[in-house]
Amino acid sequence: MNKSLVTNLAALVLLLLGYMFENTYLLMFGLFALSGALTNWLAVYMLFEKVPGLVGSGVIPNRFEEFKAAIKTLMMEQFFSKENIDKFVAGSAQNAKFELKPVIEKVDLSPSYDRLVEVIMNSSFGSMLSMFGGEEALTPLKEPFISNMKSSLIEMTQTDDFHQMLQEELDQPDVMADIQTKVADIIEARLQELTPQLVKEMVQQMIKQHLGWLVVWGGIFGGLIGLLSSFFIMMPL
Repeated sequence: MNKSLVTNLAALVLLLLGYMFENTYLLMFGLFALSGALTNWLAVYMLFEKVPGLVGSGVIPNRFEEFKAAIKTLMMEQFFSKENIDKFVAGSAQNAKFELKPVIEKVDLSPSYDRLVEVIMNSSFGSMLSMFGGEEALTPLKEPFISNMKSSLIEMTQTDDFHQMLQEELDQPDVMADIQTKVADIIEARLQELTPQLVKEMVQQMIKQHLGWLVVWGGIFGGLIGLLSSFFIMMPL
């Protein structure tokens, strides 16, 4: 239901009835109600649309860039401030303890094994190992090495000392600044996709329903003022 339309029509009907039946009270009530409702409807309309000759109309489209900047400022100061990011990271460390096990299990540690074999073969032990098959003699150790290495890494990353060190690194100012910069870049990129029309529709959808009550109450209070005025008009001098 369009509150503005219903209020204006109701006020107009009362105005016409008062005129037809020559009823001063009804006429004044309808006249002032229509005046209040129309004035408030025009004020709401001027927020979103440019009205020729009315300075200040079309506030939202005219101040589109300021509106975008305000959104970014609000997001960065209220939601993605350094303090809030720090709380999020601290909360993650406390609740989830930066669970790295799934990551470690997916990591290919074959290069680590190859590097170990290279070190062994280049050492003084390498010449001795060559008599027993060289690198091929170490092949059966590959899978146990990788498995034990992953287990050791997982165990290490689950200790309180590791989480404390990781938290200390994340708490460094340059790390927090880097996270905040990346968030700001994401917000900026999304805001660049907005158009004045899209912003206008977005704001209209959020507040127009509530602003409709301004028209309703404008009609009601305008009518009451008109009714009160009619008593003074009808009073004998």
